[in-house]
Parts: sequence; structure tokens; C-alpha cells
Amino acid sequence: MRGGEKVLEALCDIFPTADIYTHVCDLSVISDKIKKHKIQTTFIGGLPYAKRMYKRYLPLMPMALEQLDLGAYDLVVSSESGPAKGIIPTSPALHLCYCHSPMRYIWNMYNRYYDSSGLMTRLMMPPMAHYLRTWDVATANRVDDFIANSTTVAQRIKSYYRRDADIIHPPVDTAAFRPVPACDVEDYYLMVGELVGYKRPDLAVEAFNRMKAKLVVIGGGEMLDHLKKLAGPTVKILGAQPFDVLRHHYARCKGLIFPGEEDFGIVPVEAMASGRPVIAFGRGGATETVVNNKTGVFFETQTVEALIDAVERMERLDFNPADAVSRAADFRKDVFVDRFRTYVARTTGATLAVSA
Repeated sequence: MRGGEKVLEALCDIFPTADIYTHVCDLSVISDKIKKHKIQTTFIGGLPYAKRMYKRYLPLMPMALEQLDLGAYDLVVSSESGPAKGIIPTSPALHLCYCHSPMRYIWNMYNRYYDSSGLMTRLMMPPMAHYLRTWDVATANRVDDFIANSTTVAQRIKSYYRRDADIIHPPVDTAAFRPVPACDVEDYYLMVGELVGYKRPDLAVEAFNRMKAKLVVIGGGEMLDHLKKLAGPTVKILGAQPFDVLRHHYARCKGLIFPGEEDFGIVPVEAMASGRPVIAFGRGGATETVVNNKTGVFFETQTVEALIDAVERMERLDFNPADAVSRAADFRKDVFVDRFRTYVARTTGATLAVSA
């Protein structure tokens, strides 16, 4: 249940009788709201170890999507950060694509994925990526309208597909977070997220090692063991934690460290909803959520020196927690639902009720 699934939950509110199609579904981890819908998987869901190793089946996903029979529907909404938009809608059905990002591993982050892969994957990636890029561009014509989750993603859609996109920011459960009194704020900074290369958790750990300042890191991922070895005495690597622990640390940290470039980035919004400022790399979705020198500060290069400078500027900032909470409220779930419902109603001429 990550960002994409939270979007799916909101879509379930807008379309309470909709059917859901996906490659793989693990009923043990999805929410009750999603389970209420009829869920159908592609043939990939029946392949060996699909729940755990679905990424290995990426080359088969275009074929699997194109085999789906969607003839019973007059509206199809694809939620896309992989190849989901490649379905074949039946004319005259309307196909709307809510795009979290064009496939990062074949477009803007291809070289990062390539450099961090093993030998066999590196041998396979160039021809596979070439095939997927060709298919991905061709299937953009199967979409009637694109909706991007950020200006950053809208620019990618324009660059790769030569298509315009409206922008509707994804829903964030801001009501789940609360500020604490200033006397309860502690003397550590916080980093939250999946510990993978492009999010640059190593940058945060190295900077706080050098400053000998306190940093808490929450999240699991492929870099967890490496970061534990890298961390100095002032850095605590907690790994994945339950939500209550996460919420506790959000509210009591001096600020959030966000050193990667994200398509949108829910974590900075959650931190601001907790009344805390954000120190973010000044690229991608963070630039659309964090207000520079008000609800946080940006640094312009992904270097230890630039991050340390940003922390020092944050220490001098006249920060008001109420400004952060107010900014986070712009990304509430009900804002997303209202904007998406209005968009669909304007596009289709239909009136849509919202399920509680």
C-alpha cells in the first residue's frame, strides 16, 4: 500500500462499482476498500513467484495488457508508472491515463538502473529498453487524455510522447498527521523512504556523519545493509517501521531530509502536515510542494557540501509550523477526489457521485 495504491483507493471512491485490472494482486496486503471491487489479473499473476518477482516479467507485460478484454466498458482509467496505459480500449470507450511517470527505468533513470544492475541484467537491458521505448511511445496514441501527477511528469509526457497533460496532484492523507508543541520537538533530522540509489540516502548519511549531527533513517530497501555500515555514531538506521513510529518521528524531528528527485513525493507533504520543515533537492515534485524559505529550503546539487549548507540555512530560517500544515492541506485526498471527479465529468458529460 504505497502511493500508487493510495491513488487507486481514491479512484475507488470516485468509481465505487468499477472493476480493477492488474498484473499481480496480493490480497494479504491491499486495503479492504480495494478488495471490495472485482479484481482481475493478467496471465502474469499466474506465473511462478509473480507476487515477489513481478518485475522480472516486465518484457511480458505489453503482451499481457493487450490480451485484456475491455469491451464491456465505456470509460477506462489507467494508473500508470509502468506500462499500464498499453491496454487496448474498445472504440468508442474513453481512455484516461493518470500518469505517475513514464517508465523511469527506460526513460529518465535508465542509466542509473543500468549502472546499479548486475552483469546479466546489463547485457539484457539495452535491447529490452529499446523494444519497450518503441512500444511505449506507440501506445501513447491509445490514450485519449493524459493527467500527470505533477508538472515534472507532465514535462516528461511532453518530451517522450509529444502529448499534453493536465495536472492533478495525488492524494495525501494529511489528516493522519499532527504537529506537536515546540517543546516536544527533538534534536534530530529525519529521512523517510525506500532505501534505493536514486533517492540518495547515502548523501544524507554522509552529510550527517561529517556534521556529527543526529539523523534518523526510516525505510527498507536494497541499500539498508550498506547504510548501516556507512552510518556514524550520530546516525540511526531504523529500517522499516510501523506507521505509529513513523508518525511519531515526523512530528518530533527538526526537519525532513529529502535528497532524491521524485516524480511528486508524498513524504515531504506528510512531514509538512506534521508541522515540520523540509530540506529537499531542488528538482522534481518537491519544488511543487515545498515553499522555499517558508516551509523548507532547497539545495541545487546532490553533494554533501550542498546538503550541509542547506541544513545550516534551515537552522537560521524563521519557520512557522502553521505555514507547513497549511501548505500540506493543499494536497488532501478530498482535493484530489474533487478535481478528478470534475475532470471526468467535464470530459465525459457524466455526473459522478463520491462513495464514502
